[in-house]
Amino acid sequence: MLLEAVPNFSEGRDELTLAALGAALAAHARVLDVHADADHDRCVFTVVGRPDQLVEALVGAVRVALERIDLRAKSGVHPRIGAADVLPIVPLEPHQLSAARVAATALARRLAHELGVPVFLYGACAGGLRPSHFRRGGLSALCARVLAGELRPDFGPPLVDLQHGACLVGARPPLVAFNVNLATGDVEVARAIAAVVREAGGGFPGVRALGLALERAGCVQVSMNIEDWQTAPPHLVVARIREEAAQRGVEVLGSELVGLLPAGAAALAAAGPLGLPGLAPDRILESRALGA
Repeated sequence: MLLEAVPNFSEGRDELTLAALGAALAAHARVLDVHADADHDRCVFTVVGRPDQLVEALVGAVRVALERIDLRAKSGVHPRIGAADVLPIVPLEPHQLSAARVAATALARRLAHELGVPVFLYGACAGGLRPSHFRRGGLSALCARVLAGELRPDFGPPLVDLQHGACLVGARPPLVAFNVNLATGDVEVARAIAAVVREAGGGFPGVRALGLALERAGCVQVSMNIEDWQTAPPHLVVARIREEAAQRGVEVLGSELVGLLPAGAAALAAAGPLGLPGLAPDRILESRALGA
């Protein structure tokens, strides 16, 4: 059985650290993609392997993160609460979710016992809790909530420090991490559009969105996780963002995919322009050839 892991680390600028993280992951599993962003000061790896391989790979990479990443020196715009911030195990098929949950729990235990990391469970390991539940207010707020007894790590030390923070470990279905950059320096435009498209504002179901300022890129960004790409196809979300941006007199510079895109999402995007409303993933050559 192959599962996917999409570990997010709080480093997007130091090439030596990025290489060390990649090498630790590749020592036990297959690295399919790495996305690093200097403004976010964050990197996202896409890794596949057997459950035992993924656990070994992630333990090794978290060890590197603890050795090389100090959150007190970080200034990226993306919310974070850990050097190894979020470590999801993702099933490639729906029936594998229970196996992903078992692997995530095993990973959490090893991070706590071998590396002394405070671990909070999320997703299918914790009744559907999302990372935002723990990131609210940032790392300092998380430390305060733990001290006040509002939160307690599921594994590991009972307190969270400001140097390395905590890890969020969970199992979840595949999602699409997707960003849209806007040709303006006004972050309030991005925040307003994010509020329109995200589920919490009455927008697309399963869409989590933030408006961020990218100083190095000289623009702003609507940064999204699309948790259900079938209900909220990415191309329709982008179309809505274009409409909202045009109403505000702002152009869309382009989009950015973080990680990999499910074949089904690409098929949905192609269906309209091709005049094939019934286009499904099983009509995609690569999906059929790989037995998907």
